[in-house]
Amino acid sequence: MNARTVGALALADFRERVRRPGYLAILIGAAGLACLAAPPADARWVILNAGGYRGLYNSAYLGTVTALAGGLWLTLAGFFLVRGTVDRDERSGVGALLAATPLRTSGYLGGKFLSNLLVLSSMTGVLAATALVLQLVRGESTTIELPALLLPFALITLPLLAVTAAGALLFDSAPPVRAGLGNIVWFFGWLVFVVAGQSGPVLGMRAIGASMRAEQAAPDSAEFGLGLMYLDRPLRTFVWPGLAPDASFVLTRLALLLAAGVTAILPALWFGRFDPARGHAAAPQRSQEASAAPLHLARPRTVVRPGSTMGRLFAGEFRILTQGVRAWWWLGLAALTVGSLAVTGAAPGSALAVTWIWPVVLWSRLGAQRHENGVTDLTEAAPAGHRRVVAEWAAGLVLTALAGSGPLLRLVLAGDGAGMAAWTGAALAIPSLALALGEIVRTQRLFQAVYLPVWYLALNGFTAPPPVLAGAAVVLAVLAFATHLLRHQWR
Repeated sequence: MNARTVGALALADFRERVRRPGYLAILIGAAGLACLAAPPADARWVILNAGGYRGLYNSAYLGTVTALAGGLWLTLAGFFLVRGTVDRDERSGVGALLAATPLRTSGYLGGKFLSNLLVLSSMTGVLAATALVLQLVRGESTTIELPALLLPFALITLPLLAVTAAGALLFDSAPPVRAGLGNIVWFFGWLVFVVAGQSGPVLGMRAIGASMRAEQAAPDSAEFGLGLMYLDRPLRTFVWPGLAPDASFVLTRLALLLAAGVTAILPALWFGRFDPARGHAAAPQRSQEASAAPLHLARPRTVVRPGSTMGRLFAGEFRILTQGVRAWWWLGLAALTVGSLAVTGAAPGSALAVTWIWPVVLWSRLGAQRHENGVTDLTEAAPAGHRRVVAEWAAGLVLTALAGSGPLLRLVLAGDGAGMAAWTGAALAIPSLALALGEIVRTQRLFQAVYLPVWYLALNGFTAPPPVLAGAAVVLAVLAFATHLLRHQWR
Protein backbone atom coordinates (compact mmCIF):
# COMPACT_ATOMS: atom_id res chain seq x y z
CA MET A 1 0.00 0.00 0.00
CA ASN A 2 1.73 3.18 -1.20
CA ALA A 3 1.13 6.79 -0.29
CA ARG A 4 -0.54 7.50 -3.63
CA THR A 5 -3.29 4.95 -2.98
CA VAL A 6 -3.90 6.26 0.52
CA GLY A 7 -4.05 9.81 -0.82
CA ALA A 8 -6.53 8.83 -3.54
CA LEU A 9 -8.73 7.11 -0.95
CA ALA A 10 -8.64 10.19 1.28
CA LEU A 11 -9.39 12.59 -1.58
CA ALA A 12 -12.34 10.55 -2.86
CA ASP A 13 -13.82 10.32 0.64
CA PHE A 14 -13.28 14.06 1.16
CA ARG A 15 -15.10 14.96 -2.06
CA GLU A 16 -18.05 12.80 -1.08
CA ARG A 17 -18.38 14.30 2.37
CA VAL A 18 -18.19 18.00 1.46
CA ARG A 19 -21.38 17.60 -0.59
CA ARG A 20 -23.50 16.99 2.48
CA PRO A 21 -25.72 19.58 4.19
CA GLY A 22 -23.99 18.98 7.52
CA TYR A 23 -20.70 20.22 6.08
CA LEU A 24 -22.32 23.50 5.02
CA ALA A 25 -23.94 23.92 8.44
CA ILE A 26 -20.63 23.54 10.30
CA LEU A 27 -18.93 25.78 7.71
CA ILE A 28 -21.45 28.57 8.38
CA GLY A 29 -20.92 28.06 12.10
CA ALA A 30 -17.16 28.43 11.65
CA ALA A 31 -17.57 31.70 9.76
CA GLY A 32 -19.98 32.98 12.41
CA LEU A 33 -17.52 32.04 15.14
CA ALA A 34 -14.80 34.09 13.44
CA CYS A 35 -17.13 37.09 13.54
CA LEU A 36 -17.71 36.51 17.27
CA ALA A 37 -13.95 36.39 17.82
CA ALA A 38 -13.55 39.94 16.48
CA PRO A 39 -16.62 41.89 17.67
CA PRO A 40 -17.02 45.64 17.03
CA ALA A 41 -15.02 47.97 19.25
CA ASP A 42 -18.06 48.90 21.37
CA ALA A 43 -19.33 45.33 21.76
CA ARG A 44 -20.03 43.90 25.20
CA TRP A 45 -18.90 40.36 24.41
CA VAL A 46 -15.49 38.92 23.70
CA ILE A 47 -13.85 35.57 22.98
CA LEU A 48 -10.43 36.35 24.50
CA ASN A 49 -10.06 38.55 27.58
CA ALA A 50 -6.39 39.34 28.09
CA GLY A 51 -6.53 40.67 31.64
CA GLY A 52 -9.00 43.46 30.78
CA TYR A 53 -7.42 44.12 27.37
CA ARG A 54 -7.71 42.91 23.83
CA GLY A 55 -5.23 43.26 21.05
CA LEU A 56 -5.60 45.83 18.32
CA TYR A 57 -7.24 44.13 15.34
CA ASN A 58 -4.10 43.49 13.34
CA SER A 59 -3.19 40.33 11.45
CA ALA A 60 -1.35 38.73 14.36
CA TYR A 61 -4.08 39.21 16.95
CA LEU A 62 -6.99 38.33 14.69
CA GLY A 63 -5.19 35.25 13.41
CA THR A 64 -4.48 34.08 16.96
CA VAL A 65 -7.88 34.70 18.50
CA THR A 66 -9.68 33.16 15.50
CA ALA A 67 -7.35 30.15 15.56
CA LEU A 68 -8.06 29.64 19.27
CA ALA A 69 -11.81 29.99 18.84
CA GLY A 70 -11.72 27.73 15.80
CA GLY A 71 -9.76 25.14 17.71
CA LEU A 72 -12.47 25.04 20.38
CA TRP A 73 -15.39 24.98 17.93
CA LEU A 74 -14.06 22.46 15.45
CA THR A 75 -12.81 20.01 18.07
CA LEU A 76 -16.48 19.68 19.09
CA ALA A 77 -18.67 20.33 16.03
CA GLY A 78 -16.05 18.97 13.65
CA PHE A 79 -15.93 15.70 15.55
CA PHE A 80 -19.65 15.17 14.97
CA LEU A 81 -19.23 16.07 11.31
CA VAL A 82 -16.47 13.60 10.46
CA ARG A 83 -17.82 10.73 12.55
CA GLY A 84 -19.56 7.78 10.97
CA THR A 85 -17.31 7.15 7.97
CA VAL A 86 -16.60 3.52 8.92
CA ASP A 87 -20.25 2.79 9.65
CA ARG A 88 -21.24 4.37 6.34
CA ASP A 89 -18.86 2.11 4.42
CA GLU A 90 -20.33 -0.88 6.23
CA ARG A 91 -23.94 0.07 5.57
CA SER A 92 -23.43 1.02 1.91
CA GLY A 93 -21.66 -2.23 1.04
CA VAL A 94 -18.39 -0.45 0.21
CA GLY A 95 -16.77 -2.25 3.12
CA ALA A 96 -17.51 -5.65 1.56
CA LEU A 97 -15.79 -4.52 -1.64
CA LEU A 98 -12.79 -3.22 0.30
CA ALA A 99 -12.48 -6.53 2.13
CA ALA A 100 -11.95 -8.23 -1.25
CA THR A 101 -9.08 -5.91 -2.25
CA PRO A 102 -5.42 -6.04 -1.19
CA LEU A 103 -5.96 -2.80 0.76
CA ARG A 104 -4.39 -3.16 4.21
CA THR A 105 -6.14 -2.10 7.35
CA SER A 106 -3.46 0.49 8.09
CA GLY A 107 -3.92 1.95 4.61
CA TYR A 108 -7.69 2.16 5.04
CA LEU A 109 -7.34 3.85 8.42
CA GLY A 110 -4.69 6.21 7.09
CA GLY A 111 -6.95 7.25 4.20
CA LYS A 112 -9.89 7.85 6.52
CA PHE A 113 -7.72 9.86 8.92
CA LEU A 114 -6.45 12.07 6.10
CA SER A 115 -10.00 12.49 4.82
CA ASN A 116 -11.17 13.62 8.26
CA LEU A 117 -8.27 16.03 8.47
CA LEU A 118 -8.96 17.44 5.00
CA VAL A 119 -12.58 18.13 5.90
CA LEU A 120 -11.62 19.92 9.11
CA SER A 121 -8.70 21.77 7.51
CA SER A 122 -10.97 23.16 4.80
CA MET A 123 -12.97 24.81 7.56
CA THR A 124 -9.77 26.22 8.99
CA GLY A 125 -9.23 27.89 5.62
CA VAL A 126 -12.66 29.51 5.94
CA LEU A 127 -11.74 30.77 9.41
CA ALA A 128 -8.51 32.30 8.12
CA ALA A 129 -10.26 33.97 5.18
CA THR A 130 -12.94 35.35 7.49
CA ALA A 131 -10.28 36.74 9.84
CA LEU A 132 -8.66 38.51 6.90
CA VAL A 133 -11.97 40.06 5.84
CA LEU A 134 -12.72 41.12 9.42
CA GLN A 135 -9.40 42.92 9.68
CA LEU A 136 -10.38 45.05 6.71
CA VAL A 137 -13.94 45.56 7.96
CA ARG A 138 -12.97 46.57 11.51
CA GLY A 139 -10.38 48.97 10.12
CA GLU A 140 -8.15 49.22 13.21
CA SER A 141 -5.15 48.05 11.17
CA THR A 142 -5.16 47.78 7.39
CA THR A 143 -1.66 46.32 7.08
CA ILE A 144 -2.03 42.70 5.99
CA GLU A 145 0.68 40.35 7.26
CA LEU A 146 -0.16 36.89 5.96
CA PRO A 147 2.56 35.00 7.87
CA ALA A 148 1.39 36.50 11.17
CA LEU A 149 -2.22 35.74 10.26
CA LEU A 150 -1.70 32.13 9.14
CA LEU A 151 0.95 30.96 11.65
CA PRO A 152 -1.53 30.52 14.54
CA PHE A 153 -3.72 28.28 12.40
CA ALA A 154 -0.74 26.08 11.54
CA LEU A 155 0.58 25.86 15.10
CA ILE A 156 -2.61 25.99 17.18
CA THR A 157 -5.63 24.86 15.17
CA LEU A 158 -4.15 22.22 12.86
CA PRO A 159 -2.69 19.96 15.60
CA LEU A 160 -5.99 20.09 17.50
CA LEU A 161 -7.89 19.15 14.35
CA ALA A 162 -5.50 16.25 13.75
CA VAL A 163 -6.32 14.93 17.24
CA THR A 164 -10.05 15.39 16.49
CA ALA A 165 -9.77 13.56 13.16
CA ALA A 166 -7.95 10.67 14.83
CA GLY A 167 -10.36 10.61 17.77
CA ALA A 168 -13.36 10.38 15.44
CA LEU A 169 -11.77 7.44 13.62
CA LEU A 170 -10.92 5.73 16.92
CA PHE A 171 -14.49 6.12 18.15
CA ASP A 172 -15.83 4.81 14.83
CA SER A 173 -13.71 1.67 15.17
CA ALA A 174 -14.08 0.89 18.88
CA PRO A 175 -17.32 -1.00 19.63
CA PRO A 176 -17.97 0.47 23.12
CA VAL A 177 -18.15 4.07 21.80
CA ARG A 178 -19.06 3.44 18.19
CA ALA A 179 -22.74 4.42 18.59
CA GLY A 180 -24.28 7.59 20.02
CA LEU A 181 -22.72 6.99 23.43
CA GLY A 182 -19.36 7.96 21.94
CA ASN A 183 -20.66 11.41 21.04
CA ILE A 184 -21.66 12.04 24.65
CA VAL A 185 -18.30 10.76 25.91
CA TRP A 186 -16.49 13.09 23.49
CA PHE A 187 -18.61 16.08 24.55
CA PHE A 188 -17.79 15.71 28.24
CA GLY A 189 -14.16 15.04 27.38
CA TRP A 190 -14.23 18.26 25.36
CA LEU A 191 -15.55 20.17 28.38
CA VAL A 192 -12.65 18.90 30.45
CA PHE A 193 -10.26 19.90 27.66
CA VAL A 194 -11.69 23.43 27.53
CA VAL A 195 -11.25 23.92 31.27
CA ALA A 196 -7.78 22.36 31.42
CA GLY A 197 -6.67 24.06 28.21
CA GLN A 198 -6.85 27.50 29.77
CA SER A 199 -3.62 26.82 31.64
CA GLY A 200 -2.20 23.73 29.94
CA PRO A 201 0.17 23.49 26.97
CA VAL A 202 -2.17 21.62 24.60
CA LEU A 203 -4.32 24.59 23.60
CA GLY A 204 -1.40 27.01 23.58
CA MET A 205 -2.92 29.55 25.97
CA ARG A 206 0.07 29.42 28.31
CA ALA A 207 2.52 30.65 25.67
CA ILE A 208 0.06 33.18 24.23
CA GLY A 209 -0.76 34.56 27.67
CA ALA A 210 2.93 34.93 28.56
CA SER A 211 3.58 36.77 25.29
CA MET A 212 0.68 39.17 25.83
CA ARG A 213 1.65 39.83 29.44
CA ALA A 214 5.19 40.65 28.34
CA GLU A 215 3.86 43.11 25.75
CA GLN A 216 1.56 44.76 28.29
CA ALA A 217 4.17 44.63 31.07
CA ALA A 218 1.39 43.00 33.08
CA PRO A 219 2.03 40.82 36.16
CA ASP A 220 1.86 37.06 35.85
CA SER A 221 -1.25 37.10 38.04
CA ALA A 222 -3.28 38.89 35.33
CA GLU A 223 -6.19 36.62 34.42
CA PHE A 224 -6.74 35.48 30.84
CA GLY A 225 -10.00 33.91 29.73
CA LEU A 226 -11.00 32.12 26.53
CA GLY A 227 -14.66 31.65 25.68
CA LEU A 228 -17.76 33.70 24.96
CA MET A 229 -17.91 36.26 27.78
CA TYR A 230 -20.20 39.22 28.48
CA LEU A 231 -18.51 42.44 29.60
CA ASP A 232 -19.63 45.37 31.73
CA ARG A 233 -17.64 47.67 29.45
CA PRO A 234 -15.56 47.23 26.29
CA LEU A 235 -11.97 46.06 26.74
CA ARG A 236 -9.02 48.40 26.39
CA THR A 237 -6.64 47.75 23.51
CA PHE A 238 -2.90 47.22 23.12
CA VAL A 239 -0.70 46.42 20.15
CA TRP A 240 0.42 42.81 20.06
CA PRO A 241 2.95 41.85 17.38
CA GLY A 242 2.10 38.17 17.58
CA LEU A 243 3.42 34.97 19.08
CA ALA A 244 7.09 34.19 18.61
CA PRO A 245 7.06 30.44 19.23
CA ASP A 246 10.07 28.89 20.90
CA ALA A 247 11.36 25.37 20.36
CA SER A 248 9.35 23.96 23.27
CA PHE A 249 6.09 25.28 21.83
CA VAL A 250 6.80 23.91 18.36
CA LEU A 251 7.80 20.51 19.77
CA THR A 252 4.54 20.33 21.73
CA ARG A 253 2.55 20.92 18.54
CA LEU A 254 4.56 18.30 16.68
CA ALA A 255 3.97 15.86 19.53
CA LEU A 256 0.22 16.40 19.11
CA LEU A 257 0.47 15.61 15.39
CA LEU A 258 2.47 12.47 16.15
CA ALA A 259 -0.01 11.37 18.81
CA ALA A 260 -2.85 11.90 16.34
CA GLY A 261 -1.14 9.73 13.73
CA VAL A 262 -0.55 6.92 16.23
CA THR A 263 -4.16 7.12 17.46
CA ALA A 264 -5.48 6.90 13.90
CA ILE A 265 -3.54 3.67 13.21
CA LEU A 266 -4.21 2.14 16.64
CA PRO A 267 -7.55 0.51 15.61
CA ALA A 268 -5.59 -1.75 13.24
CA LEU A 269 -4.99 -3.92 16.32
CA TRP A 270 -8.66 -4.98 16.41
CA PHE A 271 -10.44 -3.57 13.36
CA GLY A 272 -11.06 -6.30 10.79
CA ARG A 273 -11.61 -4.01 7.77
CA PHE A 274 -15.02 -5.57 7.08
CA ASP A 275 -13.48 -9.03 6.67
CA PRO A 276 -15.95 -11.69 7.93
CA ALA A 277 -13.01 -14.05 8.54
CA ARG A 278 -11.79 -11.64 11.25
CA GLY A 279 -15.13 -11.44 12.98
CA HIS A 280 -16.27 -8.10 11.57
CA ALA A 281 -19.97 -8.02 10.88
CA ALA A 282 -21.15 -7.61 7.38
CA ALA A 283 -23.45 -4.83 6.30
CA PRO A 284 -26.72 -5.12 8.19
CA GLN A 285 -28.97 -7.34 6.06
CA ARG A 286 -28.63 -5.43 2.81
CA SER A 287 -28.18 -7.35 -0.39
CA GLN A 288 -25.99 -6.20 -3.24
CA GLU A 289 -29.09 -5.50 -5.28
CA ALA A 290 -30.50 -3.27 -2.57
CA SER A 291 -27.19 -1.45 -2.23
CA ALA A 292 -26.83 -0.88 -5.93
CA ALA A 293 -30.03 1.13 -6.44
CA PRO A 294 -32.74 2.56 -4.18
CA LEU A 295 -36.22 1.11 -4.19
CA HIS A 296 -38.91 3.07 -6.00
CA LEU A 297 -42.29 1.96 -4.75
CA ALA A 298 -45.60 3.07 -6.18
CA ARG A 299 -48.52 4.15 -4.07
CA PRO A 300 -50.95 1.40 -3.04
CA ARG A 301 -53.76 0.89 -5.57
CA THR A 302 -56.25 -0.40 -3.02
CA VAL A 303 -59.08 1.84 -1.95
CA VAL A 304 -58.11 3.98 1.04
CA ARG A 305 -60.89 3.97 3.61
CA PRO A 306 -61.02 6.82 6.08
CA GLY A 307 -60.53 6.02 9.71
CA SER A 308 -58.57 6.95 12.79
CA THR A 309 -55.05 5.59 12.61
CA MET A 310 -53.21 8.10 14.77
CA GLY A 311 -53.24 5.89 17.83
CA ARG A 312 -51.63 2.98 16.01
CA LEU A 313 -49.24 5.32 14.20
CA PHE A 314 -48.14 6.85 17.50
CA ALA A 315 -47.66 3.44 19.11
CA GLY A 316 -45.61 2.28 16.14
CA GLU A 317 -43.47 5.42 16.05
CA PHE A 318 -42.79 5.24 19.78
CA ARG A 319 -41.79 1.60 19.43
CA ILE A 320 -39.48 2.47 16.52
CA LEU A 321 -38.03 5.42 18.45
CA THR A 322 -37.13 3.22 21.42
CA GLN A 323 -36.17 0.09 19.51
CA GLY A 324 -33.00 -1.62 20.63
CA VAL A 325 -33.06 0.08 24.03
CA ARG A 326 -31.78 -2.31 26.68
CA ALA A 327 -33.28 -2.85 30.10
CA TRP A 328 -30.40 -1.00 31.77
CA TRP A 329 -31.39 2.18 29.91
CA TRP A 330 -34.91 2.11 31.31
CA LEU A 331 -33.54 1.27 34.76
CA GLY A 332 -31.19 4.25 34.50
CA LEU A 333 -34.07 6.53 33.53
CA ALA A 334 -36.11 5.22 36.46
CA ALA A 335 -33.19 5.82 38.83
CA LEU A 336 -32.76 9.39 37.56
CA THR A 337 -36.49 10.04 37.96
CA VAL A 338 -36.55 8.72 41.51
CA GLY A 339 -33.36 10.62 42.29
CA SER A 340 -34.87 13.87 41.00
CA LEU A 341 -37.73 13.38 43.45
CA ALA A 342 -35.61 12.26 46.39
CA VAL A 343 -32.88 14.91 46.25
CA THR A 344 -34.65 17.92 47.72
CA GLY A 345 -31.56 20.08 48.01
CA ALA A 346 -31.11 20.48 44.25
CA ALA A 347 -33.31 22.87 42.27
CA PRO A 348 -35.85 21.24 39.90
CA GLY A 349 -34.06 22.89 36.96
CA SER A 350 -30.81 21.14 37.82
CA ALA A 351 -32.56 17.80 38.24
CA LEU A 352 -34.31 18.35 34.91
CA ALA A 353 -31.00 19.02 33.18
CA VAL A 354 -29.68 15.69 34.45
CA THR A 355 -32.70 13.70 33.31
CA TRP A 356 -32.86 15.44 29.93
CA ILE A 357 -29.35 14.38 28.97
CA TRP A 358 -30.25 10.70 29.25
CA PRO A 359 -32.42 10.33 26.07
CA VAL A 360 -30.22 12.43 23.74
CA VAL A 361 -29.35 9.44 21.53
CA LEU A 362 -33.00 8.48 21.17
CA TRP A 363 -34.10 12.03 20.34
CA SER A 364 -31.50 12.23 17.60
CA ARG A 365 -33.29 9.40 15.78
CA LEU A 366 -36.27 11.63 15.02
CA GLY A 367 -36.49 12.34 11.31
CA ALA A 368 -33.16 10.68 10.57
CA GLN A 369 -33.27 6.96 11.20
CA ARG A 370 -35.62 6.18 8.30
CA HIS A 371 -33.05 7.55 5.88
CA GLU A 372 -30.07 6.05 7.68
CA ASN A 373 -31.70 2.61 7.69
CA GLY A 374 -32.74 2.83 4.04
CA VAL A 375 -36.52 2.53 4.56
CA THR A 376 -37.54 6.01 3.40
CA ASP A 377 -39.06 4.65 0.18
CA LEU A 378 -41.20 2.22 2.15
CA THR A 379 -42.59 4.85 4.51
CA GLU A 380 -43.12 7.41 1.74
CA ALA A 381 -45.21 4.93 -0.25
CA ALA A 382 -47.94 5.02 2.40
CA PRO A 383 -50.89 7.41 1.91
CA ALA A 384 -51.20 10.47 4.17
CA GLY A 385 -47.55 10.31 5.17
CA HIS A 386 -47.85 13.65 6.96
CA ARG A 387 -49.73 11.86 9.75
CA ARG A 388 -46.71 9.69 10.36
CA VAL A 389 -44.58 12.84 10.84
CA VAL A 390 -47.05 14.13 13.43
CA ALA A 391 -47.02 10.75 15.17
CA GLU A 392 -43.21 10.74 15.16
CA TRP A 393 -43.13 14.19 16.77
CA ALA A 394 -45.69 13.07 19.35
CA ALA A 395 -43.55 10.03 20.18
CA GLY A 396 -40.59 12.32 20.79
CA LEU A 397 -42.74 14.59 22.97
CA VAL A 398 -43.93 11.66 25.09
CA LEU A 399 -40.34 10.46 25.53
CA THR A 400 -39.35 13.97 26.61
CA ALA A 401 -42.22 14.19 29.07
CA LEU A 402 -41.42 10.74 30.44
CA ALA A 403 -37.76 11.67 31.02
CA GLY A 404 -38.72 14.93 32.73
CA SER A 405 -41.64 13.61 34.76
CA GLY A 406 -39.78 13.66 38.07
CA PRO A 407 -38.80 17.36 38.02
CA LEU A 408 -42.26 18.23 36.62
CA LEU A 409 -43.93 16.56 39.59
CA ARG A 410 -41.77 18.60 41.95
CA LEU A 411 -42.78 21.80 40.13
CA VAL A 412 -46.46 20.86 40.34
CA LEU A 413 -46.26 20.05 44.07
CA ALA A 414 -44.45 23.34 44.72
CA GLY A 415 -47.03 25.29 42.69
CA ASP A 416 -44.24 26.80 40.58
CA GLY A 417 -46.18 28.17 37.59
CA ALA A 418 -43.14 29.79 35.99
CA GLY A 419 -41.16 26.57 36.29
CA MET A 420 -43.99 24.53 34.76
CA ALA A 421 -44.20 27.00 31.86
CA ALA A 422 -40.45 26.70 31.29
CA TRP A 423 -40.71 22.89 31.44
CA THR A 424 -43.52 22.91 28.86
CA GLY A 425 -41.63 25.19 26.47
CA ALA A 426 -38.48 23.08 26.67
CA ALA A 427 -40.45 19.82 26.34
CA LEU A 428 -42.02 21.11 23.12
CA ALA A 429 -38.76 22.51 21.75
CA ILE A 430 -36.58 19.40 22.15
CA PRO A 431 -38.48 16.99 19.87
CA SER A 432 -39.19 19.81 17.42
CA LEU A 433 -35.48 20.58 17.14
CA ALA A 434 -34.58 16.92 16.74
CA LEU A 435 -37.24 16.30 14.08
CA ALA A 436 -36.39 19.45 12.12
CA LEU A 437 -32.66 18.70 12.02
CA GLY A 438 -33.31 15.05 11.24
CA GLU A 439 -35.66 15.86 8.36
CA ILE A 440 -33.35 18.50 6.87
CA VAL A 441 -29.92 16.91 7.28
CA ARG A 442 -30.97 13.24 7.63
CA THR A 443 -28.30 12.39 10.13
CA GLN A 444 -28.47 11.89 13.88
CA ARG A 445 -25.16 13.54 14.67
CA LEU A 446 -26.18 17.15 13.96
CA PHE A 447 -28.84 17.15 16.69
CA GLN A 448 -26.33 15.70 19.14
CA ALA A 449 -23.80 18.37 18.18
CA VAL A 450 -26.37 21.16 18.66
CA TYR A 451 -28.23 19.85 21.69
CA LEU A 452 -25.29 19.04 23.95
CA PRO A 453 -23.85 22.62 24.00
CA VAL A 454 -27.37 24.06 24.41
CA TRP A 455 -27.96 21.64 27.29
CA TYR A 456 -24.71 22.76 28.92
CA LEU A 457 -25.71 26.43 28.62
CA ALA A 458 -29.09 25.65 30.18
CA LEU A 459 -27.37 23.80 33.00
CA ASN A 460 -25.41 26.98 33.72
CA GLY A 461 -28.50 29.20 33.76
CA PHE A 462 -28.57 30.47 30.16
CA THR A 463 -32.20 29.73 29.27
CA ALA A 464 -34.76 31.37 27.01
CA PRO A 465 -38.16 32.58 28.30
CA PRO A 466 -41.01 30.04 27.97
CA PRO A 467 -42.82 31.99 25.19
CA VAL A 468 -39.60 32.02 23.16
CA LEU A 469 -39.15 28.28 23.66
CA ALA A 470 -42.75 27.58 22.67
CA GLY A 471 -42.45 29.83 19.62
CA ALA A 472 -39.22 28.13 18.59
CA ALA A 473 -40.92 24.75 19.00
CA VAL A 474 -43.73 25.79 16.65
CA VAL A 475 -41.31 27.18 14.05
CA LEU A 476 -39.13 24.07 14.16
CA ALA A 477 -42.11 21.72 13.95
CA VAL A 478 -43.50 23.61 10.95
CA LEU A 479 -40.06 23.54 9.34
CA ALA A 480 -39.83 19.78 9.81
CA PHE A 481 -43.33 19.27 8.42
CA ALA A 482 -42.67 21.57 5.43
CA THR A 483 -39.39 19.79 4.67
CA HIS A 484 -41.18 16.44 4.65
CA LEU A 485 -43.95 17.72 2.35
CA LEU A 486 -41.46 19.26 -0.09
CA ARG A 487 -39.46 16.06 -0.29
CA HIS A 488 -42.69 14.10 -0.74
CA GLN A 489 -43.75 16.34 -3.65
CA TRP A 490 -40.34 16.07 -5.36
CA ARG A 491 -40.47 12.28 -5.40
